[in-house]
Amino acid sequence: MNKQIAVLPGDGIGPEVTAVAVKVLKKVAEKFNHNFTFEEGLVGAIAIDETGNPFPDETLQLCQSADAILFGAIGHPKYDNDPSAPVRPEQGLLAMRKALGLYANIRPVATFKSLAGASPLKPEIIAGVDFVVFRELTGGSYFGKKGRSEDRESAYDTCTYTKDEILRITKLAFEAASKRRKKVTLVDKANVMETSRLWREVVQQYATDFPDIELELMFVDNAAMALIQNPSRFDVILTENMFGDILTDEASVITGSLGMLPSASVGSKVALYEPIHGSYPQAAGLNIANPMAAVLSAATLLETSFDLWEEGKAIRAAVEACLDKGLVTKDINPQDYLSTSEVGEQLCNFI
Repeated sequence: MNKQIAVLPGDGIGPEVTAVAVKVLKKVAEKFNHNFTFEEGLVGAIAIDETGNPFPDETLQLCQSADAILFGAIGHPKYDNDPSAPVRPEQGLLAMRKALGLYANIRPVATFKSLAGASPLKPEIIAGVDFVVFRELTGGSYFGKKGRSEDRESAYDTCTYTKDEILRITKLAFEAASKRRKKVTLVDKANVMETSRLWREVVQQYATDFPDIELELMFVDNAAMALIQNPSRFDVILTENMFGDILTDEASVITGSLGMLPSASVGSKVALYEPIHGSYPQAAGLNIANPMAAVLSAATLLETSFDLWEEGKAIRAAVEACLDKGLVTKDINPQDYLSTSEVGEQLCNFI
């Protein structure tokens, strides 16, 4: 199989973890007789520094011509700590999602037995946790009309959704639930927000065509508590942009490390795969970042975009083997750990 993969390392630890994921993909290509071509593009703070644009036209063209996109992370303190900055790295991420039609972010959350002791939650609470969050990615307050008053004393962010925007991600969530444990939990704030009431109307109407799938309705504050108290109750969580952003970061601690969770952003065109963690600038260049989430994102890329399930399974088996043998980075075992690149070497050895 011949495929072209656009690689967008981004900022902070993005280049380090992405380099490991690319190395693993090259090992898979070698083992299974594939030809993957990798071409890098700029995005985020580094793109601003070099071009003035957080998502340059050249990067957009690269993404549009690729069969899949492997993305690292974006963000830098010089922009994070300057609320008046006219151009920000995050604008590049939002522009990329919009330009590529990436309307659904899919984040699986599953626990690893060998990491049970690393989770801040009790082992009996996280046992058997296996759910996936479908977060709407191109609507809501992140993309709605926003601004400041002339005197800078007030600000607004408008949350807007259409029926079609809600319906297209609802379809994906129900398709996933039909192949899992047949339960969808819609998370909203319908007791306060009009957009949430629209979400309920659309999803409840759609659910009538799937009587075998249980639809649970839950306010976001209750869902936030339930994720900590009883996370195994969830199967498929469906929610809007901002709620999904917050809840998936909360859910990430269940596994014991933010560096273990991959994600996929899909839509009408090419799909993008990325770890859910941020750029972690304090660790940039230190070779200590956990690359597992980036590597698992590469496995998801192979399975979802290329239909290479055996190859994806090989990567997942290598990750499990490293975890079982304690071949992990500092975030998982501060006393006995490997570097980012050393973990990459071990993964390739197992593959």
